[in-house]
Amino acid sequence: MLIRYKKSLEKIAMGLLSFMPEEKDVKRLQETIKEYETNENWHLFLWKEEDILGTVGVRLEGNNAIIQHVSVNPSHRNMGIGKKMIQKARDNFENQYYVCADAATESFVEKCEEGASSQI
Repeated sequence: MLIRYKKSLEKIAMGLLSFMPEEKDVKRLQETIKEYETNENWHLFLWKEEDILGTVGVRLEGNNAIIQHVSVNPSHRNMGIGKKMIQKARDNFENQYYVCADAATESFVEKCEEGASSQI
């Protein structure tokens, strides 16, 4: 289930985001979390099953909802969690925005879409 980020989940969200190569630096990671907390156009969601296992971040820019962060706990990878997060994020925004990926998430998002279309 996709849940909205809130300040009480900051450490978990930062831990998950730190798995993304461009978020390895602590200062950069703190700036990213602050942006999600203060910028009304940045939306961070966490994937919760029994525990919180992943995160997906979306930036609204004009008519686009840009998936800019996707991260899954390494011990839960290759289980379809990332694909589920992308689909739920897409469901949240596609009625009002064109949903796309940025350079950091593009290959993963495309892989998720290929898998979805091959299941139809």
